[in-house]
Amino acid sequence: MYTSKNFKSKKEFKQAVEAWNAWQAAKVSYVSGAPTLTVGAVLADTINPRPAPAVTYFQPGPFGGNEPRDGVLYFEGPHYPQPHRWYAQAIAKDGVIVKVK
Repeated sequence: MYTSKNFKSKKEFKQAVEAWNAWQAAKVSYVSGAPTLTVGAVLADTINPRPAPAVTYFQPGPFGGNEPRDGVLYFEGPHYPQPHRWYAQAIAKDGVIVKVK
């Protein structure tokens, strides 16, 4: 299975997932009723001024279009025709990767 973005290394893949998770955590704590000028809200705006995109995935070829939305999935990269240099096990929830091992 491939990620929507063509990551060149497993480290890039992990960092993108961690950035999305951090953005989601900051958004939840900010929206949950915190005052608008809290230290956390200001730091979240200076660290990540734009939302980190969710890391999504797809299955290429004739078997694509029927990807599971939840559970443990296995990824490889970079995308074909480049030779695969990394492999990763990840956990997906609602069609978005939330953890990479």
